[in-house]
Amino acid sequence: MFRTLRLDAVLIQAVIAGALSFAHLHDLAAAAGQDGWKAWAYPVSVDLLLVAAWRRMRKDGGNRDAWLWFAIALTASLGANVATAGLLDMTDVPDWLRILVAGWPALAFLGGTLLAHAPAPTPAPAPPPEPEPVEEPEVAPELTVERVPDPAPELPPAEPAETPPDPDPAPVSAPSAVPVPPALMAHAQKIADAHRAQTGRPIDAETLRTRHGLPPALADSIALQLA
Repeated sequence: MFRTLRLDAVLIQAVIAGALSFAHLHDLAAAAGQDGWKAWAYPVSVDLLLVAAWRRMRKDGGNRDAWLWFAIALTASLGANVATAGLLDMTDVPDWLRILVAGWPALAFLGGTLLAHAPAPTPAPAPPPEPEPVEEPEVAPELTVERVPDPAPELPPAEPAETPPDPDPAPVSAPSAVPVPPALMAHAQKIADAHRAQTGRPIDAETLRTRHGLPPALADSIALQLA
């Protein structure tokens, strides 16, 4: 309720001020030699220029031309109010004031045209949006798993060959090497290198057979090739 009363009071005050200013401009124009309808057109011209400059200022913000024409129209309105307050002899208006009143229509037309056709300010381009950082998926490191080769199938023990009795014992020859798969041999080589690094001694056939469950013949053959 209080907001409505305040708004009505402002409107009433604006109407009173506008009517008084309108009457002062009319009286000044009539005293300067503008009689009849021309004296009523002067206050309309001043007030319209004042409103047009005010609207342009609100639209463009700090427009210098709008501020200039607003100041000119406000000066004309205030000057008429002061001049009709008894400071000026309305029956004997000076020549310079008559010249200003007579030249006002051309000045008001120029100001209104410039305000109506002034180019609108170009808005500053908005900065481009910053690209959002793309999170790269974490890649798990590749793990290299060495596949332990399957143990070689157990070979049946070789049957000793029957030899005829010889009075002179023949020299004992080294046992023949059993063929070893390359993958098993490579795996055995890694085991032998680890054993040598830990103990400082080469691995023997018994250790190979005990740790890895190899057949005796295969363990002996691998030990011979690793020696």
